[in-house]
Amino acid sequence: MSRLQVLQAWSWSVLLSLLSRSVALPLDCSNDSGSLSRCASISQEKLLDRVIQHAELISRISEESCTLFEEMFVPYSARAFRNQGGNTCVTKAFPIPSSKSELQQISDKWILHAVLMLVQSWIEPLVYLQTTLDRYDGAPDTLLNRTKWVSDKLVSLEQGVVFLIRKMLDEGVLTPASVYEPGVVQYDVQPEVLESVLRDYNLLTCFKKDAHKMETFLKLLKCRQTDKLSCSLY
Repeated sequence: MSRLQVLQAWSWSVLLSLLSRSVALPLDCSNDSGSLSRCASISQEKLLDRVIQHAELISRISEESCTLFEEMFVPYSARAFRNQGGNTCVTKAFPIPSSKSELQQISDKWILHAVLMLVQSWIEPLVYLQTTLDRYDGAPDTLLNRTKWVSDKLVSLEQGVVFLIRKMLDEGVLTPASVYEPGVVQYDVQPEVLESVLRDYNLLTCFKKDAHKMETFLKLLKCRQTDKLSCSLY
């Protein structure tokens, strides 16, 4: 086993340890009948903490999954292109603040609905990604397991955010019309296999960015509930 494989296995074991601790704080709001009622009995403060915990883990695992995929399947030339701003992430009909000053001006309502829209826009693409990764020769179980875990946890995160909106804003939730469309990356030569790899790489890279946004938005929301003076750090 190579040094890289050892480090990857160790990293995954640490994450599994973190995930096992989160089992004590489940976020799945649905009961045995399928009704979303479990989260109704959780206080607003604790529910927000659990939502943030899930967002943190999703963000961390998405970053490590992207790095692992890059090291195993993406040519160096394609990585350099991405680092030069060559790949594009687009979430239609969903303006994201581009600076800290803009982020400070948004409302709590905007934060909650923005996180919900981001979560919902990624559920279907990640299900698609699971099916494509299964076709890769030599794709490690670590990568497949992480993608499956994140896909499942996004659904739980969606439920938690829905209940936060109900608790904090005292309003129902409309299903947003936001649709995620990966940007198109152009290369001089793009065989079918490379094209598929780059498409999946772009998907992982864009999800990593949006997962970080979810985490940042929720932590800003938490900060506003506790110590507004320190929220300028976000």
